[in-house]
Amino acid sequence: MRTYPMARQKRSAPARVLALLAALPASQAVADPVTEAIKDGEVSLSARYRYEFVNQDSVPNDAHASTLKTKLGYRTGSVSGFSGFLQAESVTAVGSENFSSPTNGVPSPSSTSPNRHPVVADPTETEINQAYIRYQGLADTDIKYGRQLFTLDNHRFIGHVAWRQNEQTYDAATVVNQSLEDTTLTAGYIYNVNRLVSGAAGPRGDDAMQTGVFNARYDGLAAGSLTAYSYLLDYDNLDTASTSSYGLRFTGDTEVSDSVKALYTLEYAQQSDYADNPDSFEVDYYKVEGGVSASGVTFKLGQETLGSDGGTASFQTPLATLHAMNGWTDKFLSTPENGLVDSYASIGTKVGGIKLMGIHHQFESDTASQDYGTETGVLAVKPLTETYTLGFKAARYSSDDFSVDTDKAWLWVSANF
Repeated sequence: MRTYPMARQKRSAPARVLALLAALPASQAVADPVTEAIKDGEVSLSARYRYEFVNQDSVPNDAHASTLKTKLGYRTGSVSGFSGFLQAESVTAVGSENFSSPTNGVPSPSSTSPNRHPVVADPTETEINQAYIRYQGLADTDIKYGRQLFTLDNHRFIGHVAWRQNEQTYDAATVVNQSLEDTTLTAGYIYNVNRLVSGAAGPRGDDAMQTGVFNARYDGLAAGSLTAYSYLLDYDNLDTASTSSYGLRFTGDTEVSDSVKALYTLEYAQQSDYADNPDSFEVDYYKVEGGVSASGVTFKLGQETLGSDGGTASFQTPLATLHAMNGWTDKFLSTPENGLVDSYASIGTKVGGIKLMGIHHQFESDTASQDYGTETGVLAVKPLTETYTLGFKAARYSSDDFSVDTDKAWLWVSANF
């Protein structure tokens, strides 16, 4: 029988960091620099109000989610290369909760209640979002220990899900080193992931794990950046989710003329069972993307494949910023067992200071010849001032052999002080 000692520590990262701060030597020689570091610290405050609408076939009621996220943080000054950061986050409902979240008790689409609503994964709660000690006393090296934001590359494997009101953070030790020319080496040990619903077990709560992360990026190539990575996910309580992934990623751009750039991304990874996963499988991941940027307009075509092992297992990236990956209606937060092939085209530009974007997806399975449907999305974001930003986004998913027709729309305003 396995034991899971780390599960008792899932919530203790902020407490351990605060204890480390409190344990700093209190002699007069040290007290003055510490006092000065505290006085020289910076306070940060941000807020985002968002309204989310969801219409989903077969669900009798629409979702109307009106929520406000606020984050208050404090960063100390530096003492002998050491500093600290503490941040609280709160998500509150504005008005009635006419949507189903993992914690509010409103019936979800899977229930039989006539009061069921579509899910909006923005539960109301208050938590310590980040709490870490940082050491920057070594040349070209950044070390963090504690609860922190942690992202890599395009967030496909390690992301912070900033789109949701309660973002994803990691209880981890991370090291970033740039002492080699044109090279960034990132290594990490993750022992808990604070998911969208902190404190709840399972794929949307806290996930205790013993996970090793390594990412090496070389930017010295004229044509772009080459990255090699390995992610070894060993879950304490979700053995079937434990996987090892190894991959290569190349991305860059080339000037075709003074006003035209060619854009490209190539990526391949292989994933298999790891640690105590009782299953045995091996699946592949591919991404091919090309584009052109000219006269302020960017156009891209691409295909992303999350492979299947004969319909028994599929390529999964549970720590990703999944909302940004395969459609904004979030139909593919978990890859179907028959895999996923996402063929897409996007166009983006700026008009009058407004960022505009449109994207279309065609989804199908990797095996079994299933048509998963299509999705079209539009986005408009306008910075009102240096402090305030207004945004609108909408997406329509049309189903075929997967899920149901779904429409979503968002309107938000954010402030960063």
